[in-house]
Amino acid sequence: MQETVIPAAGAPYSTLLYVLIPLLPFLGFLINGLLNRRLSGTVAGLIGSATVLGSFAISVFLFLNFQYQYTVTLFDWISVGSLQIPFSYQIDQLSLIMLLLVTGVGFLIHVYSIGYMHHDENVGKFFSFLNLFIFSMLVLVLGANFVILFIGWEGVGLCSYLLIGFWNKNTSYNNAAKKAFIINRVGDLGFLLGIFLIYLTFDSVQYAEVFQKASTLQIGTMTVTAITLLLFVGAAGKSAQLPLYTWLPDAMAGPTPVSALIHAATMVTAGIYMILRANVLFTLAPHTLEVIAIIGAATALFAATIGLAQNDIKKVLAYSTVSQLGYMFLALGVMGYSTSLFHVLTHAFFKALMFLGAGSVIHAMSNEQDMRRMGGLRKALPITFITFLIGCLAIAGIPPFSGFFSKDEILLHVYEHNKVLYAVGLFTAFLTAFYMFRLLFLTFFGEFRGTQEQKHHLHESPASMTLPLIILAILAAVGGFMNAPLVLGKGYLADYLAPLFTYSQRLNPAAFGAEVDHATEYMLIGLSVGAGVLGILLAYVQYVSRGVRPVEDGESRGFLENLIYHKYYIDELYNALIVRPIMWLSRGLYRFVEQGIIDPVVNGFGRVTMGGGQLLRYVQTGSVETYLILMVVGIVLVLALNFVKF
Repeated sequence: MQETVIPAAGAPYSTLLYVLIPLLPFLGFLINGLLNRRLSGTVAGLIGSATVLGSFAISVFLFLNFQYQYTVTLFDWISVGSLQIPFSYQIDQLSLIMLLLVTGVGFLIHVYSIGYMHHDENVGKFFSFLNLFIFSMLVLVLGANFVILFIGWEGVGLCSYLLIGFWNKNTSYNNAAKKAFIINRVGDLGFLLGIFLIYLTFDSVQYAEVFQKASTLQIGTMTVTAITLLLFVGAAGKSAQLPLYTWLPDAMAGPTPVSALIHAATMVTAGIYMILRANVLFTLAPHTLEVIAIIGAATALFAATIGLAQNDIKKVLAYSTVSQLGYMFLALGVMGYSTSLFHVLTHAFFKALMFLGAGSVIHAMSNEQDMRRMGGLRKALPITFITFLIGCLAIAGIPPFSGFFSKDEILLHVYEHNKVLYAVGLFTAFLTAFYMFRLLFLTFFGEFRGTQEQKHHLHESPASMTLPLIILAILAAVGGFMNAPLVLGKGYLADYLAPLFTYSQRLNPAAFGAEVDHATEYMLIGLSVGAGVLGILLAYVQYVSRGVRPVEDGESRGFLENLIYHKYYIDELYNALIVRPIMWLSRGLYRFVEQGIIDPVVNGFGRVTMGGGQLLRYVQTGSVETYLILMVVGIVLVLALNFVKF
């Protein structure tokens, strides 16, 4: 394995090139934001798309010409005593891949949004917010230290709030935006405390310095364990892991392109990116890795079960996202670092594809999202159906589609680490195939169950929407070959990412050098594919052959189905245990402290001041005669006091 090289000479290209990557989307944000009312929707969409395309082009250039890791210092930013934080970017294998993902998928979603949002009166503002999100995400992945990462981290949180509540005339959408913002703040507090502890421990927040110093420590150091646990709290909030996952399903209130961009392909993977970036610290903390693996597996299984009974097409995809993020954390927990990033990439392809496909369905159905009102749409929406089918095959882990390769690799690493967690992952794969094909069959097969008016208006989406679907479908179909299984010859991605894990490999060489025999790998592939095929067949029998339809609201459900349908009443539990007590405490503090103590004290000072002013105003009459009399009286009093002895 080669060493990670940081040349003293710095960047091989002009600094302007690196500045332009986040600057172009930021310019799109400014132009669309300032000229919102003056630009047509098409023009605003073209401006927003062109700026992201420019960033993508520069990212491709850097990727194709990359030779070694280097840091680009733009300017000295914070300099206080020993605290030196330059505003600098780090260009390496991880940042380049994330740049391609964010700008590439982001560009396709921007193009899709031109057709999807063209009827909206605030389309310019929408593209402005999308551009701001891309800018924040690029800052996050480019930053060469934890502080710049945190700036981008908070930026994507803000943009998430703005885009989830974009249709802000709807109170429930506003509540969903606030919920996402507040839950993310819980995780962000842990992340911020972790950064503080990193500085106190290593006297730096620069990646290169922190990781070099950390590599000299012993595995299991308590301070590093505390740091990584705090960082994981931040990752769990941003990437929707138990127990901080409830914001992501509600975030489906935003426009569908928002769901595809922020809550499938980029923002929710920020937590995985942060752990990958700090892999040295996590390798030093095996107890933290165990926690990550267990929570990842629990999240994957928990969210998959909820997806079995949801009827809103976007909610099914939302819980699928939570489940797949759990898979990524499960891979991180067993030190399958490159494998986790592999699944980030394949998931971005097929999940963005399915969210955009769902948007195409919703567009054709006049904003209907309930699958119980759909059915038979494959004839009216052939391109949407075929591309959506590819996405479902990919997420179900059917070869040769991309999800098969990344999911199989995750299960392989987990099998080597812990057989119980492997069983959970395998069962989750079965559930994933079942509920995703339940979605496909209820939406595209059988008889149409909507209204006659909806049936009359059914039509395929415009080219601006179907072209991104086709491109993403191609990526979802062939993207897995970037990291093929060992039995097919080791893939490109693992070797490309290897220099990122140099320190981690030195600390724990056994975790990186182990390889299973081909017989075991064939067995695991067979089990993984078998679980996916079984899930598809059961869904087909249930929803096509037998024609079973989901229970309508008001009809009775079994206990277990009802429990799953209501998402295990977790939101209600949080509301009862957290929200209501805080509201009661707030009302009590307002009534007894604010109104009973603080207000009287403050108002008392005000009344004393007003009373004193009322008295003193009699002295300031504006009459010269009065002032002369008072002056004489004062002189007399002074003289009298000089002669009178007490």
